Amino acid sequence: MSIEPQNDITYLDKSLRPTVWGDYIGQASTKQNLQILINAARERGHPPEHLLFYGPPGLGKTTLAYLIAEEMGAQIKVTSGPAIEKVGDLASILTNLSPGDILFIDEVHRLNKLIEEVLYPAMESGSLNIILGKGPGARVIQLDLPPFTLVAATTRLALLSAPLRSRFSGGTFRLELYQPEEIAQIIKRSALLLNIELESEAARAIAERSRCTPRIANHLLKRCRDFAQVSKTTLTRESVNDCLTMLGLDNLGLSPADRLLLETLVDKFNGGPVGVGTLATALSEEEDTIEDVHEPYLIQLGLLERTPRGRVVTTHGYKHLGRL
Repeated sequence: MSIEPQNDITYLDKSLRPTVWGDYIGQASTKQNLQILINAARERGHPPEHLLFYGPPGLGKTTLAYLIAEEMGAQIKVTSGPAIEKVGDLASILTNLSPGDILFIDEVHRLNKLIEEVLYPAMESGSLNIILGKGPGARVIQLDLPPFTLVAATTRLALLSAPLRSRFSGGTFRLELYQPEEIAQIIKRSALLLNIELESEAARAIAERSRCTPRIANHLLKRCRDFAQVSKTTLTRESVNDCLTMLGLDNLGLSPADRLLLETLVDKFNGGPVGVGTLATALSEEEDTIEDVHEPYLIQLGLLERTPRGRVVTTHGYKHLGRL
């Protein structure tokens, strides 16, 4: 794998995105299935079937869409569910596609239900049905669309309607959280692209606090680079630890807000159980923020349990806080 350092980068996140399959680290099962699907479609001379990716943010769903377009030698048109407000918006996007194009819709679960109804025939039969007029004089015009591939991504699969999920005939793929070894490889690759001298132990230290997510790992790498540049030092494990401690991250990657949640449960509620509404009031935080931002990682680490009676701090959670 040959990587050229990038010294003048305006959009760092875009520049760190892999452009060939060999540079995409992790998600081995998903990559293998997609490679077979792409090779078969290429041999038949047809675009791949429609694909749906889901999983937590920052795991590479958008990157996979770009890689599929690169492998097929096709153009990719990018939009998002909230950006498509009217049926006319979707019609404009679909009618401007060329044969073989990839249409990527991020946050597809936020599509309006009326727009979903228009999308069904476009995905199944390559036709777009538009209603002109109202009342008895209304008529339906059917427009034929060029063959295309819809690649959709969502962080909330349950919010997609069943009819829409069933129309992704190419497959629905869940992106899993990464292993620390995979995150360390991603950090080393990003360091080469950013022309950063990075020790292996320093990459491991960043990986341990990255919440198993490449996007967070790259963010922490850039902050450590800034710290080393200002401090006139190199990126060793010690300097990385100093930087991440200054950012408020502990050895598991918990932020001050994560630790405050655990400490509030222990100090005010004897470790629980306590309902999310009461916990949100005690923290002056929104319930959705607790459920969507803080809880998933705490539960994944085994520091917190979600029971029918409420949230409970586990024994591992007490040990991490240094409490008996």
